[in-house]
Amino acid sequence: MGVLVLLAWIPLAQRPTFGTVANIAVLAVSADLGLALLPERLGLPARIALLLGGVLLNGLAVAVYVGARLGPGPRDGLMTGLSAATGLSLRRVRTLIEVAVLAVGWLLGGTVGVGTVLYALAVGPLTQFFMPRFAYVRGSGDADGPQRPCQGARMEGVEAFGVPDVRGGGGQDSPAVRRRPRGR
Repeated sequence: MGVLVLLAWIPLAQRPTFGTVANIAVLAVSADLGLALLPERLGLPARIALLLGGVLLNGLAVAVYVGARLGPGPRDGLMTGLSAATGLSLRRVRTLIEVAVLAVGWLLGGTVGVGTVLYALAVGPLTQFFMPRFAYVRGSGDADGPQRPCQGARMEGVEAFGVPDVRGGGGQDSPAVRRRPRGR
């Protein structure tokens, strides 16, 4: 599925990087490993704790690895690319993506429960909340200054917190990171 989502990157001029490929490979293996290690029959309190912890940790994990600027995974690249193209916040874009995925899954006969809805509505806001604490941008001063966390940044546009170059190529100093998203 990750490879199929990459096709949606084409109109956004996104390019896969090491982090993109690593996300696809590591996520699949990690999910299988996690399911193999967790007992099948857990009580309701344990299941609620795992659900809440999983949603919270996933929002944190997205902010940490996207903030590291080694390249987003397929869905996260779609999030950053659409945010840059539309000028919408990551929170809104990610929530729209997750709600669309939820709706398509439900229309295809999948199960939609409280956890599915909670994840769809919470992962975008959590990612946006954690992003300024983990995204790295050039330090103020000369162009070769040290990296620093982007704390206190406004979270309305992609360039505000220095996520990966959402137009492809470049890196930290590319014009795409500094450019204001269209529509703003």
